[in-house]
Amino acid sequence: MSGKTRRVLIVEDNGRNRKLFGLLIDSMGHECLMAADGAIGIQLAREGHPDLILMDIQMPALDGVSALRLLKRDPLTADIPVVAVTSYAMESDRKRLLAAGFTDYLAKPVDTNQFKRIIGNLLGSGHDD
Repeated sequence: MSGKTRRVLIVEDNGRNRKLFGLLIDSMGHECLMAADGAIGIQLAREGHPDLILMDIQMPALDGVSALRLLKRDPLTADIPVVAVTSYAMESDRKRLLAAGFTDYLAKPVDTNQFKRIIGNLLGSGHDD
């Protein structure tokens, strides 16, 4: 484990999911930024320079795929890995989201072990539990 605290931006319109993801990130020793919609998420990504973004796909106003496109066009945020978090759980959905440019994919309801494994791998903190 690297021991370095990393910053994770959670973009999720569901308050319970936001809280759960925040608790999981905190338990891994990382800092959280939180946004309840895609527009705020983009603003926080530009201002907060997170190491990783968890992006809900189904959000009102600005959905996760549209937000990802905007992030990838901006030099300030283009290199930040973005994980799709969605209730779309079919393999075709996973392939579609990865093809759209997401770094990885988590299906809801989130399996906490898989969540920690994916986040740990992307942040280089090596959580295998």
